[in-house]
Amino acid sequence: MRIRLDSIGAAGLALIGATLISARPATAQAAKLDDPTIVAIFDAANTWDIETGNIAVKKGTTKDVRDFGAMLARDHAAVRGQGRDLAKKLGVTPTSPKNFGMAKDHYAAVKKLNGLKGKAFDRAFLEHEVAYHKAVIDAVNTTLMPALKNQEVKDLVTKVAPAFKAHEDAAQDKLNKLSK
Repeated sequence: MRIRLDSIGAAGLALIGATLISARPATAQAAKLDDPTIVAIFDAANTWDIETGNIAVKKGTTKDVRDFGAMLARDHAAVRGQGRDLAKKLGVTPTSPKNFGMAKDHYAAVKKLNGLKGKAFDRAFLEHEVAYHKAVIDAVNTTLMPALKNQEVKDLVTKVAPAFKAHEDAAQDKLNKLSK
């Protein structure tokens, strides 16, 4: 199945990566992933975190949570744009993995977040962001980077990896403060 880059989202990389990691050994995964698929996963990951960030902008009960959501949406939109520009430059047609079931998990998370209010929303959002960014980092390190062939795509993923860790750390810090 072919996908358009603008039809998938941010949490996808993390969610897909987590699925791939748990489904098969890393070497089997790497052999089955190609660069267009990884570009599609990368785009999905960014789009989905833009979506959850925008939910936090609207529903966060504190300025800190709303600002964090806005930062996530802004940062992931910039990275998604870089990925789309690179895909266009390379002339690749991103294709989703055969098992793109993680979209279902993203939409379930969005539904849950949209159904929560107040501090329950803040906590669920921050917990989601910690888990999401951890899954992205794990997927990149164990599944996606080993499968990448194109150096420009590798360079882009390597360049943005510290931002994913910074987002995870910031979400964890905010969650810790919320728990006090």
